[in-house]
Amino acid sequence: MLEFLLVIAIVYIVIIIYFHYQYPELHWDWEKINIQKIKFSNSFFWGTATASHQVEGNCNNNNWSVWEKSKDEEGIPRIKNNQKSGLACDHWNRYKEDIELIKKIGVTHYRFSLEWSKIEPIKGQYNQESIDHYSNIIDSLIEKNITPVITLHHFTNPIWFDEMGGFEKEQNIDYFVSFCEIVFSKYSSRVKNWCTINEPEVYSVMGYFAAIFPPGKKQPQLAVEVLKNLLIAHTNVYNSLKNLPNGENCKIGIVKNIMQFDPYRRWNLLDWLVCRIADKIYNGITLSYLRNGRININYPFFVKINYKSDKAQLATDFFGLNYYSHSHLKFKFDLYEFFENKFFDSDTMTDMPYVIYPEGLYRAIKEVEKINKPIIITENGIADSKDDRRGLFIERYIYAMNRAIQEGANIQGYFYWSLMDNFEWAEGYDMQFGLYEVDFKTQKRTLRNGSNKFVDIVNGSK
Repeated sequence: MLEFLLVIAIVYIVIIIYFHYQYPELHWDWEKINIQKIKFSNSFFWGTATASHQVEGNCNNNNWSVWEKSKDEEGIPRIKNNQKSGLACDHWNRYKEDIELIKKIGVTHYRFSLEWSKIEPIKGQYNQESIDHYSNIIDSLIEKNITPVITLHHFTNPIWFDEMGGFEKEQNIDYFVSFCEIVFSKYSSRVKNWCTINEPEVYSVMGYFAAIFPPGKKQPQLAVEVLKNLLIAHTNVYNSLKNLPNGENCKIGIVKNIMQFDPYRRWNLLDWLVCRIADKIYNGITLSYLRNGRININYPFFVKINYKSDKAQLATDFFGLNYYSHSHLKFKFDLYEFFENKFFDSDTMTDMPYVIYPEGLYRAIKEVEKINKPIIITENGIADSKDDRRGLFIERYIYAMNRAIQEGANIQGYFYWSLMDNFEWAEGYDMQFGLYEVDFKTQKRTLRNGSNKFVDIVNGSK
């Protein structure tokens, strides 16, 4: 018996040592780092980003407009403090003013999304006024020498699409492809940079596992099926658009959030186990799909999916990387929530339950380099209502990106999230990511002091 326990202990230690060296948690000594010594090539571009539902206002015909009015099984509003997106930043009417704000901070690119529910409010019926509206935004950006970058799907679906089952059903993908073909045909002569789907893993995990996004289901198997369908949608859209006029002259990519999952207790094998499972689902499905067209996961009594695509590997011109932070996971004995996020006393927190962890951006870049496509940092930013950490966040994360570039990473540009405070999904208006503070009573925009660090880096790199 003693010998058996000794063998078990040795195997346990060997596995822990393997994980420890295979998945190191990187930390730099910032007191020894000179953040000022960063340089960027002339071809590197700077931008900022928004999403339609979060800023435009009056997005009242999509799945989020329904979600904002609903309550969970316990009668608690879905959105923090029962907030509604409502008028949001009134970007729909104030876009010219906001383009001036983009120009003022010195960036050259603006990433924004098209609100599908406004362009196709009824299945098969397209609203010319909305089509013209986005066309006017594109023209206004170009007039100010700002390059438009369009996101085709940023979390929201028209109500009619959701009523059909949305991305739960693979056959519904064709409706999304048709929408993309219509808008691409309208704008592709002027817009050369396109993002197909924003954060498919967030859409699926938050909507079908965590139940924080619509439709609020807790069905792990359905979550991975939806993620698979979103990846198929990306591939189908890519191939379809490439065959349209101007298609070969445009860059089309997917946008994915990377989050590392590190064990709260590096000596605990169960913490390592939940981290590997979380990473496999949240990151591994998409990365594997883009690298080799395969999705292979089999966790008994939890999720199982096997899928192979012959088209996936070639179906992206760039990898859009969104990065904010990492998570420390601790195993717990619960069938439905078998881990929890934990934090250390030494962690510097943002207003979101995120840690400021710039080393993670460096780690994420190293990981997605394996796809062997140009990388664009399509989102990176901090919720900081006190504006006392924003400058630190900006300079350290940009340093981490630059460090990867100096080591050979092919990173073409960086978008700060976001241009201005907006409706932060389930968190409502409490999370303030904006370079510009927004007074939602007056709609006045004011550049934050902490944002000057970004402005200085952008203008200093020219």
